[in-house]
Amino acid sequence: MTEPADLDAPAAEAPLDGRLALLLSMAMFVLVVDTSIMNVSISAVVDDLGTTVSGVQSAIALEALVSAAFILIGSKVGDLIGRKRAYVLGLCGYAVGATAMTLAQGLTAVIIFWAVVGGIGASLLLPSMQSLIHGNFQGAAQKKVYAMVGAAAAVAAAVGPLLGGFITTFLSWRVAFALEVVVIAAVLSGIGLVHDVPYTGPRSVDVVGSILSAVGMGGLVMGILVWQEGGESVGALLLLGAAALAGLVFWLRHRKRAGKATLLDPDLFRSALFRFGVSGQLMQQIALGGTMIVLPIYLQMVLEYDAMKAGLTLAPLSLTMFGVALLAGRRAGRRRPAIVIRRGFLALTAGLVVLIPIVPRATSGWYLVIPLMIAGSGLGLLVSQLNNYTLSPIEEERVSEAAGVNSAAGSFGLSFGLAFAGAIMLATLAGAFTQLSDDSTVLDAGQQEQVASALEDDAELMTNTQLEEQLVGQPADVQAEIIRINTDARPLALQVALLIPILAGLGGIANSFRMARKPDPAPSSATDSTLG
Repeated sequence: MTEPADLDAPAAEAPLDGRLALLLSMAMFVLVVDTSIMNVSISAVVDDLGTTVSGVQSAIALEALVSAAFILIGSKVGDLIGRKRAYVLGLCGYAVGATAMTLAQGLTAVIIFWAVVGGIGASLLLPSMQSLIHGNFQGAAQKKVYAMVGAAAAVAAAVGPLLGGFITTFLSWRVAFALEVVVIAAVLSGIGLVHDVPYTGPRSVDVVGSILSAVGMGGLVMGILVWQEGGESVGALLLLGAAALAGLVFWLRHRKRAGKATLLDPDLFRSALFRFGVSGQLMQQIALGGTMIVLPIYLQMVLEYDAMKAGLTLAPLSLTMFGVALLAGRRAGRRRPAIVIRRGFLALTAGLVVLIPIVPRATSGWYLVIPLMIAGSGLGLLVSQLNNYTLSPIEEERVSEAAGVNSAAGSFGLSFGLAFAGAIMLATLAGAFTQLSDDSTVLDAGQQEQVASALEDDAELMTNTQLEEQLVGQPADVQAEIIRINTDARPLALQVALLIPILAGLGGIANSFRMARKPDPAPSSATDSTLG
């Protein structure tokens, strides 16, 4: 006679679907590696498309901005149309962007399809992936998949510069983006393995909050990009962005008091730990964005490195970040998180400060290795702590929403750092070039006026080789003088631009002291199942 089944015993967990886990990891890898490829390929993209460094830099900043502006909206869209459908649309948006990069003949296509359509795809992809992992796996299998997807993101960040540099140098940057399309196609081929996760919450949409969020973040970053390109209405855009963000705060509180649906719950910010964590995430990403636009430009436009050499030079930063993050994560319980975060910002800032006197003197990337390893160590410490610190105080049922806010803050910080550092770099270049031209004893008054007029219309960072091609036909002494001015002005512009990530690092240090005054967050199992 058989014994009756124990009705109180938990149901057996379904085995891990390894193929689905691999496909989700591949999707995350593409999501992260995409911008790394663009950064180390700036010079090649500029040459092939006949555009400018500032134009490509603006496209990179815009892609991060679109992702930031729409990620909270993308989460709600996934609730309304289905997480699986949002996941597919997000992948298709990314595939459209990568295809456009493969075929583009001008910057316009890059901005429309890669930056805007691809950015919207990213805003749909990340929150829907979060929900699908949570709904398609349970228990230990779920934690393993979150770990696999997180590891894929970390590996992409570490090897992205090397992979992008290798493909761009020995094949073409277009091949790198074509391979992204192939990976996305492989991921979509397994979409039948994905079970949709139904949404049972309220279906009302905070339309006004969504508009204010997009206009607020968009206005600030677009104002900086317009200033960089010498456009008009910069002040109006910045004012519009600031006013929209202030209006968003008022609107969310008003909707919350009225018991209506909000884009995000303002009560999340009642937690001091969450506020400090989001602030730290913002500062880290501003520093990262500024660094990862200034250094590739320096390597490719000053040292005239190809993409492979640029990727190899940046490898100490990314690989050290990856290694330190792993080590610090395993030993996380031995130090207060606030202290580890402070040390991370200190190391990041110190590494960047050391770069300042090196930039005008370096004749190869070897001079940058030690500072980049120091900065990478700081980033690794931050990566190991900030996500868990920010989300630990949040209740499990609200952790997905909190993670969305955290991701939006990070993406906005990245886009702001990219845009602001690039704009400061070009503004300094124009000022330095004009001053050095005015002080020149070789250039006559007419030539000095011609330089000032050209810079007013289009200040652009270029290599000495590119400048020599433009100066063909000029007297030899004039050519030599302008090359000398360019050689002196570019390092100064890059030094000043590095002040943006340095100031962000100092802001992170100050924020860490506020963290240290609060009790440490208790470890939360909810953060183990969240994509940072």
